[in-house]
Amino acid sequence: MNRLALIAAGAAGLAVFAIAPAGAAVLPADTTETVTSCGNSGLQAGLTTRVCAEITGTTVEFYGTVGLAGPPSPGSPAPVGRELFTTLSAEVVGSATPDTQARPVIFATSTLQVRGLVSTVPCGSTVRGTFGVASFPWAANPVVHEVTITC
Repeated sequence: MNRLALIAAGAAGLAVFAIAPAGAAVLPADTTETVTSCGNSGLQAGLTTRVCAEITGTTVEFYGTVGLAGPPSPGSPAPVGRELFTTLSAEVVGSATPDTQARPVIFATSTLQVRGLVSTVPCGSTVRGTFGVASFPWAANPVVHEVTITC
């Protein structure tokens, strides 16, 4: 095969790839990607906490996370599981009263998630989630996260 034919074949091949790239996925128009955003972390009951939102279209799921505030001291025994009282709430800002869920959980050492509030809200709404953690003798000091639903 001479050089001119090889170049022409290569150019034709590149043109085909430019039209339909290999491995390209075409998503249906109604497919919506899930976006996760989290607020600032805070300390509650000696643990680090955060509230996050997973947004898919106009559906929002708030969840809270609880983890160790730092690494355990070297040579210390593994922490004993302790009961935490969690409160997760979500509300459309300027609308009705918030949906609230109170749930006891047992925390040992690994980060855990407290899920459960899913809302469908209109486009342009601002939604606020709060997450509080209490454990005797510490009272909850909720962390807050707000997201605006854009469509």
